[in-house]
Amino acid sequence: MQSPFELRLDRRGFGMRFGQAAAGFAAGWAGWRMSQALTARAAEPGKPRKSCILVWLAGAPSQLEMWDPKPGTANGGPTKAIATAVPGVKIAEFWPRLAKQMNRAGVIRSVVGKEAAHERGRYHLHTGRRLTGGTVFPNIGSVVAHELGDPAADLPNFVSFGGTVSSGYLGIRYAPFAIERPGELPENVAALVDDPRFARRLELLAAGEKDFAKAGGSKLVDERQTLYSRAFQLMRSPRLKAFQLDGESQAARDAYGSSRFGQGMLVARRLVEVGVPFVEVVRGGWDMHNDLQARFAPAAAEVDQGLAALMEDLRQRGLLDSTLVICMGEFGRTPKINSRSPKPGRDHWIRGFNVLLAGAGVRGGAVVGKTSDNGQEIADRAVSVEDLLQTFCRALDIQADKELFTPDSRPLKIVDGGKPVVELFS
Repeated sequence: MQSPFELRLDRRGFGMRFGQAAAGFAAGWAGWRMSQALTARAAEPGKPRKSCILVWLAGAPSQLEMWDPKPGTANGGPTKAIATAVPGVKIAEFWPRLAKQMNRAGVIRSVVGKEAAHERGRYHLHTGRRLTGGTVFPNIGSVVAHELGDPAADLPNFVSFGGTVSSGYLGIRYAPFAIERPGELPENVAALVDDPRFARRLELLAAGEKDFAKAGGSKLVDERQTLYSRAFQLMRSPRLKAFQLDGESQAARDAYGSSRFGQGMLVARRLVEVGVPFVEVVRGGWDMHNDLQARFAPAAAEVDQGLAALMEDLRQRGLLDSTLVICMGEFGRTPKINSRSPKPGRDHWIRGFNVLLAGAGVRGGAVVGKTSDNGQEIADRAVSVEDLLQTFCRALDIQADKELFTPDSRPLKIVDGGKPVVELFS
């Protein structure tokens, strides 16, 4: 069975597969001409589509050090709360830039998960399903690519900086295109031979794969053709420069921060701006079972700067209304600080954690849900993971109960159960 964490187009996989594709792809020389026409069409301006940028905090950050601080309590620890742009709403002291942007964001403080292990939690929050059985469900990014993406696009409809969950039964066409170094062109996009030689290789491969397809390999040939076609379109795309930062001022780069995460956020904005419907930017390092206070501050500083800059940049460019920004991890951390002296931390916790959303109709300043004074119980409005996925779909104008089909024609809803968190919307 395909691992739910494997089906992706990373730099190495792209290079290896495109090395095979150097002989071309089975669509032949006509496919090249067609791809040029599709590239021109994809570059035409049109009606703005909804898009999404997911900020994934891998390792699961502590909600008490984020959007639900408990200062002055035993469980709150030394973390202080600071005022935000929304009267009466306070967040943890580690987020001064986002505090000024909270009038453009909404927070859910009462998400309840079901998986307390990292990989299983990551799968759950990305798919709305638990990791069981034989069906591998698609990443929400793959669903967005399927529903909102342009199948003829010359850029991937789903780009991930840092790795993510696979496209599951949706297959390679909607797999995340994984990039490790934001701000640089993907590797292996330069042509190794001249155009006439490339054309001859296309024809040779077309002939060879035709025979292989007749011998029973048609499914593999289809997947290879899809991969080769996408790779070739990407190589020739006039929008490929969106992966680079050459057109950005130094002031813009500085606003996002010089970290890999900050630059990834800037590239995410560039990709959304040219029509990529889903981009995920990962910042790891949040599994803080020990030394929480010393480790949290520098990690939060990167995300605070990059995320606040993104929200402001999207607003200034008129893109925030059409772009859903999500910031979350796979679960939360225990309200009670553990006893790992002299450097204590917080352990895994699924019974009440936070998600921040902005843009795409999310009501700025909205706060949904409440935890008890010690953070250990949901005091008001528990939100399930299914509710969360329903909310994403509502913001992106995706029909959550629409049925998608597995390769064996089994119909499965995009989200099975749950209801949108309507309080987040005006």
